[in-house]
Amino acid sequence: KGSAKDRRRRVVGVLGCMAERLKEDMFKMGTADLVAGPDAYRDLPRLVSSLIPAECEGGDDDDERRGGGYEPLERAVNVQLSLDETYADVRPVRSSPSGNNGETDVSAFVSVMRGCNNMCSYCVVPFTRGRERSRDLASIVEECKHLHEEGNVKEIVLLGQNVNSYHDRSEGAVSARPAPQDAGKGYGYVTSNDGFSNLYRLRGGAGYYFADLVEAVSDVSPELRVRFTSPHPKDYPPALLELMSERPNVCNHLHMPAQSGSSAVLERMRRGYDRDAYLRLIDDVRGAVPDVAVSSDFISGFCGETEEEHADTISLMERVRYDQAYMFAYSMRGRTHAHRTMADDVPEEVKGRRLREVIETFRTHVKARNEETEDGARTYRGRTDQNK
Repeated sequence: KGSAKDRRRRVVGVLGCMAERLKEDMFKMGTADLVAGPDAYRDLPRLVSSLIPAECEGGDDDDERRGGGYEPLERAVNVQLSLDETYADVRPVRSSPSGNNGETDVSAFVSVMRGCNNMCSYCVVPFTRGRERSRDLASIVEECKHLHEEGNVKEIVLLGQNVNSYHDRSEGAVSARPAPQDAGKGYGYVTSNDGFSNLYRLRGGAGYYFADLVEAVSDVSPELRVRFTSPHPKDYPPALLELMSERPNVCNHLHMPAQSGSSAVLERMRRGYDRDAYLRLIDDVRGAVPDVAVSSDFISGFCGETEEEHADTISLMERVRYDQAYMFAYSMRGRTHAHRTMADDVPEEVKGRRLREVIETFRTHVKARNEETEDGARTYRGRTDQNK
């Protein structure tokens, strides 16, 4: 940050969910003057203004501030979470990464919802990102059209902390898609699969759901590929799987984070499903989309995990044979249910050993899967439909 003299015209700000979680630490260490949580970006002009001395500013308010004894604040913070902020009216300014020869990126991320209601016991996201709220479908489709037609984007990645729980409850959506009890026969939309539950509350009612959104975005152009991340296994209804099987431009890649292969661990994690329900869903997915690539997340050494429960995770990986996986040793997060009610009692060396076994199991099976290809003289470069 430099000396106090140098800092007279400099404000260091940290933004986002991690900034919200670590704000006090950053202020104590002197590494930040300003902290804005993920729902406070519209407040940034006020926050910055409150930190800048009047003599460093330009504008009509300077004389008034000098005469009125204005004193800048030592720090500024807004980490208030919102129940409705989606930034639907804010279109990101996009730039191509360096080294791309000035060409437009072929892939673009589009945020469709924010927050998470799942309240898994190990996860701090609901406390740093807030409750689920979704952009209206029309604004998302309009942004995707603009990216494809004006920016020459060929692939859209729909983003959300729990993206497939998307639910547009705007006035237009409620009018176009009434609640099931009002719609009569033919509505037929199921939001979750058998054997899956939502700890926070049951979802339902009027409005557009995730399958409606994917259908609308895939309708923008048959040449526009559609992906999405990051989902929860409970929100893969039949309508979404049918859509993937019918639409060539909806990519055949599903991220299905299992976290563990043990029903007992899954219950402690408050994931809302057990091993059998997850495996039934895997079978349903591969039955509907035979060439689908499946990826997952795994946590090794969660609170109370035994060797038998760890072995259940290994056997799940051997049964499913994932195409991609993100694997981590458990690390306790403050404010979570696990932090309040459980002991982080698996020794670090045991976590490390179990993680290595999980990684080795994944690598063994993914190597075998990737070798199930035809040899040829030509070489192609790019990202496949299965995200490889």
